[in-house]
Amino acid sequence: MRSLELFAGCGGLALGMARAGFRHDTVVELDRDAVSTLTRNRDSNVEHVRHWNIQQVDARSLDYGQFKHVDVISGGPPCQPFSIGGKHLGPKDPRNMWPEAIRAIREARPKAFVLENVRGLFRPDFTPYLQYITLQLSYPNLAPKPDEFWEDHLARLRQHDASDGEHSKSYRVVARAINAADYGAAQKRHRAIFVGIGVEISSEWSFPEATHSQEALAWAKHVDLSYWKKHEARRLIAPASQSEAFALKRALNASEPPSKLPWQTVRDAISDLPAPTKSENISGHWQHPGARAYANHTGSCYDEPAKALKAGDHGVPGGENMLVNRQGNVRYFTVREMARLQDFPDEYYISGSWKAATRQLGNAVPAGVAEYIGNAVRRIIAADSAPV
Repeated sequence: MRSLELFAGCGGLALGMARAGFRHDTVVELDRDAVSTLTRNRDSNVEHVRHWNIQQVDARSLDYGQFKHVDVISGGPPCQPFSIGGKHLGPKDPRNMWPEAIRAIREARPKAFVLENVRGLFRPDFTPYLQYITLQLSYPNLAPKPDEFWEDHLARLRQHDASDGEHSKSYRVVARAINAADYGAAQKRHRAIFVGIGVEISSEWSFPEATHSQEALAWAKHVDLSYWKKHEARRLIAPASQSEAFALKRALNASEPPSKLPWQTVRDAISDLPAPTKSENISGHWQHPGARAYANHTGSCYDEPAKALKAGDHGVPGGENMLVNRQGNVRYFTVREMARLQDFPDEYYISGSWKAATRQLGNAVPAGVAEYIGNAVRRIIAADSAPV
């Protein structure tokens, strides 16, 4: 199936969708470092990337009518306008690219789309704009009028939805806040996922169910001890956090072991890598100095999913993107370790300085999560096109 990838960054969502069976006709990204990453991996013949047509262009300059042949549009509009760590300008932020993502869907009319952003979009302050995005995606043909404020357009969309919604809707849209750890990432990364399926394809569908759980990890670590046996590691007797203690209590109150898979941990993701040194014997696996812990920024535990990797407007914030050992010592994750936490293969090269690489990875989507959601979307489209 053919697809268009917008706001690709260093390629996490694009790679996951490609693994799910979508062939990107064009991959669009403006940032120089991210484009360098994409191009380097294409030219290095990395699987799923080798055929990408990478375009370093501003999404606002594109005529999306040229992509009417694609089945799916996917992408992650810049998240800074809605990030908890940002300036919280939302729709007033000039970096807000949601209007361009919606224009792409309006002009290309794919069978489906997958868009992602920060969980901050689900904050109460942004509730009207979240509804605005969802209604625009549902009715992309009801475009804003020239010089129409978004609040006025939202009012028109609400009225249309109430009066004639079921007859003129183009896409059935589900907007869901997810924790990437629940879908197999070794990282507690909360994201907003928007999936739209054309009304002509499916009358009913549901968002893909989570595959992993904290309760299952607590069971593996403290009940059947399978986690420690798998890693041939010394058992950590007590739960590592209050949330894990609660998860263990819930698991023990169940009548049988949790049905889902255990959350993946930092140990699961990086334990086979050698200790980092000042030299780079493995691509990206060298130790950046200067890690320090601060209040509420104390690093990630080795035997839990990592805290969400951060990008930061001016580099990595103090106390972030670190690993803490049992003695309380901290160090920065290497670029290769962060790439592992985002489910990039080891042959996937991240271009630029340490600051540029961490910014790219801190903005990325875990490729495995994208693949899982992409597979669900592909199955829906394939089922519709299968002969009866």
